Amino acid sequence: MTEQAAADSQGRAAGELLVGELSESQLISRILPLLRESTEVLVGPGDDAAVIPAPDGRLVVSMDTLVQDADFRLVWPNGYSSSGYDVGWKAAAQNLSDINAMGAHATGMVVSLSMPGHTPVNWMQDFATGLQQAIDQLGADRCTVVGGDLSQGRELAITITVFGDLGGAAPLLRSTAAEGQLLMLAGAPGRAAAGWAILESRHSIGGLDADQRQVVNTFCRPQPPLGAGPAALRAGAGAAMDISDGLLRDAERLAEASGVAIDLDAEALRGDLPALASAARLLAVDPMTWVLGGGEDYGLLACFSPGTALPDGFRVIGSVGSMEQSSARVTISGRPHNTVGWDHFAH
Repeated sequence: MTEQAAADSQGRAAGELLVGELSESQLISRILPLLRESTEVLVGPGDDAAVIPAPDGRLVVSMDTLVQDADFRLVWPNGYSSSGYDVGWKAAAQNLSDINAMGAHATGMVVSLSMPGHTPVNWMQDFATGLQQAIDQLGADRCTVVGGDLSQGRELAITITVFGDLGGAAPLLRSTAAEGQLLMLAGAPGRAAAGWAILESRHSIGGLDADQRQVVNTFCRPQPPLGAGPAALRAGAGAAMDISDGLLRDAERLAEASGVAIDLDAEALRGDLPALASAARLLAVDPMTWVLGGGEDYGLLACFSPGTALPDGFRVIGSVGSMEQSSARVTISGRPHNTVGWDHFAH
């Protein structure tokens, strides 16, 4: 059964309405009650555009897109069906992570949702619920959905633009790491990659143990450490960026932007392996390849001077050096690597 046929059958078998059977106004009326209102927003949904405050005269802005069969599947090879809640949560999480990486607090979000007409209305409402629950449970308490757009398309596609406030501080950048600093990590790399690998396998959800289910949940509903970015900024971090495409790939981006070399400490990363052990046995994979190369965990890399009092949740995973003294932009315990990170155009 194709994904379209599966979705079509699911909606009709349950007697559900499909989005193609309602007008745009009717669809919006089913979404808005699921989204939290904010007293900080000057003009919210209902007008041609929203108005949100910019207390220090600047807005941090980021945008990201999720596309069916590129970033998620409605039905995975192992039989798991992505719920609207899953997709809404992930769409919010990955966008909030970018604002966090700049040291800012998210203050507003606009959402564009394109859906085939055969999409069940309940799926769309679950999407809105997952989006709002991610905002609330991940700790983006200043952020609300202030507007967006609905349209029909051949596949599901979600584009989100999120705005943030720096509170008068200078933003954290990936281009300002300095030799002699320590590389810190907030988050747990590898879990989302392990979850993705299970979903792409033939091991059904019903046959998974608790640890294997947990990594699948992490892929479907990421847990970016929101608040770690502003905390790093207050603690004097020299540079930062989120990890969306894998620890190694994003460490290389940070190193290249700053003109430095980074050496990752393999021993410091071994603490991430126990949570991946069960999935690794199931798929006969070296779990360190997920830790180093797996994407979509949305952890946070930050560089601090030695002796800095670290914010909660950060740990040392490497050091920043000079390219003149290194054989590669990023090494692992002094050695070059050949691990490839996540690439949206290669999966």
